[in-house]
Amino acid sequence: MGAAGALASPPRRRADGVLSPLVLVKGAGEMASAVAWRLYMANLRRICLLDLASPLCVRRRVSFCTALESGAAEVEGVRAWRARSRVEIEAAWRARALAVVSTDDWARSARIEPEVVIDAILAKRNTGTRKADASLVIALGPGFEAGADCHLVIETNRGHDLGRILVAGSAEPNTGVPGAIAGYTDERVLRAPAAGVFRSERAIGDRVAQGEVIGEVAGQPVAASLAGVLRGLIRPGTLVERGLKLGDIDPRGRAEYCDTISDKARAIAGAALEAVLRYRNV
Repeated sequence: MGAAGALASPPRRRADGVLSPLVLVKGAGEMASAVAWRLYMANLRRICLLDLASPLCVRRRVSFCTALESGAAEVEGVRAWRARSRVEIEAAWRARALAVVSTDDWARSARIEPEVVIDAILAKRNTGTRKADASLVIALGPGFEAGADCHLVIETNRGHDLGRILVAGSAEPNTGVPGAIAGYTDERVLRAPAAGVFRSERAIGDRVAQGEVIGEVAGQPVAASLAGVLRGLIRPGTLVERGLKLGDIDPRGRAEYCDTISDKARAIAGAALEAVLRYRNV
């Protein structure tokens, strides 16, 4: 594909004159939520996020997937509602909120054909997205080939190419190493020592000391490798597999960062917005 404009169909305008394609964002964790937030702030308002009924998200205070638990969520002033059907999805849009749907409810009753699909699951592999899923299909990170699995791929690896839109080829392979914050990489990530149910009485925003026990899985402790602020924590009571990411410690110690979108997520979300506008504004 030589240019994104080759994908275009005549733009559809709402009665009020606003361009607003129906966008399905696969995932409702940190990156997916940042993408949806950015599109919403650009006045693209028919947005639906799709996630597991029991999400595995860590940065829950900046993720719309929490609406699946509580019925509503808010990230930097943008609201989201849980929806179980097309009627409830459209009700959320009329209330100027995003719609968040579980994969189970989507399969049963959504009956919506999106014009744009953005795979923001970040599974490091393709879990089922196809180029034929919509007029424009965008995928974040490794595991996809632009032109084959989707129309466009967005680079998610930190560095010079972060946020680059690829019209051919794939993003950089998964390094397996978390991005550095204040010089720390693997040390800042909490992982499940075993398979089982994660238990914890700690909360996002808590300050933790090096070596402090944050929780446990199957009787095995989950301890902090460094001191800082607990920036992310998977929902206690979640069934996890060994090695799954459970939490994120920010060594900068800034509790306010727990409630704001990260620099990386903003960069990726900006690229997603650009990709959608390349397709629509022709």
